[in-house]
Formats: sequence, structure tokens, C-alpha cells
Amino acid sequence: MNIAVFPGTFDPATLGHFDIIQRSSKLFDRLIVGVAFSPTKKPLFSLEERVELMKSCCKSLSNVEVIGFTGLIADFIKAHEANILIRGIRTVADYDYEMQLTGMYRVAVPQLEVVMLPTNGNLAFISSSFVRELIVHGGDISHFVPHNVAKAIMEKAQGTAQVKFSEIR
Repeated sequence: MNIAVFPGTFDPATLGHFDIIQRSSKLFDRLIVGVAFSPTKKPLFSLEERVELMKSCCKSLSNVEVIGFTGLIADFIKAHEANILIRGIRTVADYDYEMQLTGMYRVAVPQLEVVMLPTNGNLAFISSSFVRELIVHGGDISHFVPHNVAKAIMEKAQGTAQVKFSEIR
């Protein structure tokens, strides 16, 4: 059985992330979307919120499981007995960075195969950082994130007058 892991902070989850998830779910028996804690990034959403948003995005994909985690990706992969790591590639810079990480992953998890999937061309410019920048400046994010994520961002912005979007960069 091929068990793949697609890790990320997903803050916020974008249509590019979901593109990789949908395509990966067709390639592997089981896909685990690992939502990383990553407090150094000052996330807009808590780990629990990001996990729930991602679960909502993936509910129609029967072989996809969403799990939050802390610590190293290699430890998460081992804990779930995965043999494939999925990485989304948007640009040549992403590829170069991921190639450097691949060597480290293979030392930590020797049986691991790393699969790099290019994002569909019409989504390649979308990043969570780009979406957060739009949020800070009050831009329209509806073309870049799943509907449930856009709704959660709007609720967070309207529900708390003290939300400081400048802190999410």
C-alpha cells in the first residue's frame, strides 16, 4: 500500500494546495494531509482551525485524512508508516529548495520516495503569503482560496475588531 504525506502549514489553505491534494489522492492508496503547528510563522488560524478547514476542503476525497502535527516532518512520516512525501512545486525556486530538502528527508527516512508535483499553471502564482498580503490590504481572496477558507477569514476579520492582519505576514 502506498501511503503519501502532503505536509504544510496551510495558513491559509489555497486552491493550489487543494489542486495538489486532489491530484495526489488519485495517485496513491492513502493520502495524509499533515497540517503543521509552525508557531514561528505567526499563523492567522490556530492549528485546530486549520485542521478543521482542511478537513472540510477534503471531505469529498475518501482516501484523504487530515491530521495536525508538531515536530519534524520525518517523524510524522515514520509515525504514519508513509513511504511517499508529496511536495508541490510552483517555480524553479521551489524546485531548487525542495531538491535540497530531499537529501535530508532520505537520510532521516531511507525508504522514502519524494514526489514533486507541479501546480497547475493557472494556480502557480498563488501562495499563502500572497493571500495573507491581500488580506492585510483588504483585497479579494475569493479566487485564490476554497470557499470555506474565504468564509472563515471573513468571519475572523468581522468577528473580532481587534484582529491585526498586519501580524500575519
